[in-house]
Amino acid sequence: MENITLTSSPTTPYFPEVIFDASKGVCEISGESYMEETYKFYLPLINWLKEYTKEVNKPVELNIKLIYLNTSSTKCVLDMLEILKDYEDAGGKVKVNWYYDKSDPDMVDEVEDFEAESGVKIELIEFN
Repeated sequence: MENITLTSSPTTPYFPEVIFDASKGVCEISGESYMEETYKFYLPLINWLKEYTKEVNKPVELNIKLIYLNTSSTKCVLDMLEILKDYEDAGGKVKVNWYYDKSDPDMVDEVEDFEAESGVKIELIEFN
């Protein structure tokens, strides 16, 4: 399986950085996510997770370090969490960490909503 690496730049400030590492089973999304055509951006990530959980069948860790995400990004992240929940229900090992700025209590509420909707346990981790 191929890795996915997408870097953010000053010309794409609304796109998060992405590192999906198939050999380690570690997926990371960081930065801000409020681009146009959000689903077009996230579809390869969603498909990668589907393929990884079906074919590789190793533990997977998703680290989310988004400081802002719009409504359409929220839906895409929820889609990814639901894939991981299905994988976990089938016996796969899943770990989800959500890093948040402790000065942003709204993000904690949002993560709790993600957890309730997806059924996946999400570990909240503060950063400064």
